[in-house]
Amino acid sequence: MITADEVLKLDNQLCFPLYAASRLVTQAYGPHLEKLGVTYLQYLVLMLLWERDGQTVRELGTRLFLDSGTLTPVLKRLERTELIRRARRGTDERTVENRLTPAGRRLKRRAASVPIALVCQIGLELEEVGRIRTIVKGLVERLQLAARA
Repeated sequence: MITADEVLKLDNQLCFPLYAASRLVTQAYGPHLEKLGVTYLQYLVLMLLWERDGQTVRELGTRLFLDSGTLTPVLKRLERTELIRRARRGTDERTVENRLTPAGRRLKRRAASVPIALVCQIGLELEEVGRIRTIVKGLVERLQLAARA
């Protein structure tokens, strides 16, 4: 039988290594993103817009698991740095579309080196990256299903 003391040890938790890894990965991205002039969260938004330009705040928030109150200031900063343009959709004034500017599109080329540099910095093989990503994505899917239940 497992004791309460064992159950409550930090090293026995699922949440803590995920939390620590998330913080450390974000921190490792820092110097690479500083060269691009963006924060980690701005980088995530830009990646989504590089995938599909013109996404709404809601679409971006859904993909990033963020509410509009958290995302809107990030988008406004990206607009101030002239990497994106925010505009109300003509067919629905309540909806704000986010579009890359020419500078935002050009940044994509420079940003392409960031994931490779990070993997090299950490010392992971590409196969390891794939396995970790698959496991974590599976965990995210299970957590989403559990939240809906």
